[in-house]
Amino acid sequence: MMPWLYSALGLVILLLAGDALVRGAVNLSLRLGVPALIVSLTIVAFGTSAPELLIAVSAVHEGADGIAMGNVVGSNTANILLVLGIPALMRALHTSECSTRRNYVFMLGASVLFIGLAFSGTFTVWSGLILLTALAGVLGVAFRDARKHRRNGKGNGCAADTDLEEIEEADPDMPYWRVGIYLLLGLIGLPLGADLLVDNASIIARLYGISETVIGLTLVAVGTSLPELATTTMAAMRRQADVALGNVIGSNMFNLLAIIGIATFVGPISVDPEFLEFDLWVMLSASLLLIPFVFFKQDITRTWGVILSALYLAYMVVLF
Repeated sequence: MMPWLYSALGLVILLLAGDALVRGAVNLSLRLGVPALIVSLTIVAFGTSAPELLIAVSAVHEGADGIAMGNVVGSNTANILLVLGIPALMRALHTSECSTRRNYVFMLGASVLFIGLAFSGTFTVWSGLILLTALAGVLGVAFRDARKHRRNGKGNGCAADTDLEEIEEADPDMPYWRVGIYLLLGLIGLPLGADLLVDNASIIARLYGISETVIGLTLVAVGTSLPELATTTMAAMRRQADVALGNVIGSNMFNLLAIIGIATFVGPISVDPEFLEFDLWVMLSASLLLIPFVFFKQDITRTWGVILSALYLAYMVVLF
């Protein structure tokens, strides 16, 4: 039982540390006069993916490439089928009110690019540079559009869109000592939690004869998707879920381009043949399931919630 308990402890530390790092970084930036626009497009995006990034870096450092790849691919699949599916079982997600076509096309492009690089058999530093260059392009477009919308006094097309200044947990008057505590907790907790989770996930894989790839695709991936699931569920309960689709698309795009892109600088990441034969195509297929909600303005109804959740359950059964 101990490896399971340590894995759970590592996951809890990761999630709490990631939240602390985001709070500290956002408030430090605002106190230093960095525009909220830049904070929202960069620091928040990077900070909320910090747990996945630290897991990937730690896994590559420990030679557990299957966990690094499984975390990214599994998280993207879980974000679509699980994070959108379960909340829709409780209340329909009014995604028809969001204009996410461009970002969705970017996400599909990132998925195709990622899969294409995976077929080389190994993600090298050069692969990482390609992914990070694509990320820089996406962020550049997002930054340009955000500035244009702000000048025009427009939102992103979602009914629940908020002003860029209203970043969650932002307090420009937060004392520096409190900001420092948040940053310290985040910087200490992230590597500690990542090491605990990766080391014990590898032990679990060996104990039960399960591949590290499957552990990465399930235990680690679902664990790191829990914050998104909790957020989307609460939004659905409050009838504020119309931006959930945009958040999932953005998270998936960042996972594909940034996580593995940065992790390649720690070491090359070998691609298990299982990914090439099955898991990458499941991820892409799940992404294509979003077409009705993005292009045809359909809401994610309870029926769709059942379908998405059932597909994820079937995927888990196949993996095990």
